[in-house]
Amino acid sequence: MANTISVGLLGLGTVGSGVIEIINRHQEELRHQVGSTVSVKKVLVQNLNKKRAVDVDANALTTTVEDIIENPEIDVVIEVMGGIQVAKEYILTALRNKKHVVTANKDLMALHGAELLQVASENECDLFYEASVAGGIPIIRGLVDGLSSDRITKIMGIVNGTTNYILTKMSKFGSSYNEVLKEAQELGFAESDPTSDVEGLDAARKMAILASLGFSMEVSLEDVIVRGITTVTEEDLKYSEQLGYTMKLIGIAKRKEGRVEVSVQPMLLPNEHPLAAVNDEFNAVYVYGEAVGETMFYGPGAGSLPTATAIVSDLVAVMKNLRLGVNGHAVPAPLHEKKLKTDEEIESKYFLRLLVTDEAGTFSAITSLFAKHGVSFEKLLQLPVEGREVAEVIIITHTTSRKTYEDIYNALNELGVVQSVESSYRVEGGQ
Repeated sequence: MANTISVGLLGLGTVGSGVIEIINRHQEELRHQVGSTVSVKKVLVQNLNKKRAVDVDANALTTTVEDIIENPEIDVVIEVMGGIQVAKEYILTALRNKKHVVTANKDLMALHGAELLQVASENECDLFYEASVAGGIPIIRGLVDGLSSDRITKIMGIVNGTTNYILTKMSKFGSSYNEVLKEAQELGFAESDPTSDVEGLDAARKMAILASLGFSMEVSLEDVIVRGITTVTEEDLKYSEQLGYTMKLIGIAKRKEGRVEVSVQPMLLPNEHPLAAVNDEFNAVYVYGEAVGETMFYGPGAGSLPTATAIVSDLVAVMKNLRLGVNGHAVPAPLHEKKLKTDEEIESKYFLRLLVTDEAGTFSAITSLFAKHGVSFEKLLQLPVEGREVAEVIIITHTTSRKTYEDIYNALNELGVVQSVESSYRVEGGQ
């Protein structure tokens, strides 16, 4: 193994700058851990003359990607440029040129991870992507290495800082979704186009990656049930609190008897649940194993240095593998065939908020409908609406299947005493 490992960096934005900062600051620690220093030999940028957030040798900058992915002197390519198709082509070329790759690209790994890992294995190269999920939290390494001897049954967590920030502020201050979104954009917690975050797509990509690793099966983005937070109202949060719950955008992946479910949606958690106390832009992931029981990974889910820390940790893993001569064998191919649960097999409790006619027989009609489907109430709140001949009914059901709940939901919309189904959410946790 060489005394210096040469790195090519694709992208020099916020995260790329953090990578260079950590490499420059931690040379002594890198040499101590793996016996080599790291040299950032080339950096792909769009503008050679742009002012940089970190000190970079001008001779290292290039606008030509071939200077990195086809450069025989570069050992490891770090991709932090984002995007999907172009990044995929660059990474494939690098792997075929026998270069190890570290990426933070969750979109790419969620959509094309299996193909990229296969090409990496064929070329005896490492492809690591710890920073693609939950920023600086070592959740992927925890699944692949730390819990590799266990059988994972559930992965559940908050994996998007933007939506967690929005829901935290709405809950604490009673602000509207639009007000808090604007504030989050001004503070840099939300993008100018927040669609990927607030519609749940960002979290869904991360959950597809975690489910694939945790269950050792090829779970794709299309397998994830996705719902965002754009329809969450102040009333939903107020009533959730009254009933002892906190709302979070939760990613959840469950496995039972070889069949899995994966979803991302606003969920109600009991206030005593540890995830209910994870606020602002922080992330947290619970992992349940048959042997270990419950473990929790918590920390900043984004940001320049937290994400860069995960990237450089992957770089260290590549360097250790180089020293041992075992590159390209870190992640085995999926062990299990993918088997998704049907709607009859997905079970949960549910929260419902209804506007109903405030008259005799209304409650009887609603309870009869639920009884017909074999579903009972765990909690119930009924409040008159001032100045109107309607009442608001809030229900927490006992556990039922997704199919049965959808049948009930559709029937409620046809029930004469129900003026409208105002909102509906899954409830997770608790007895």
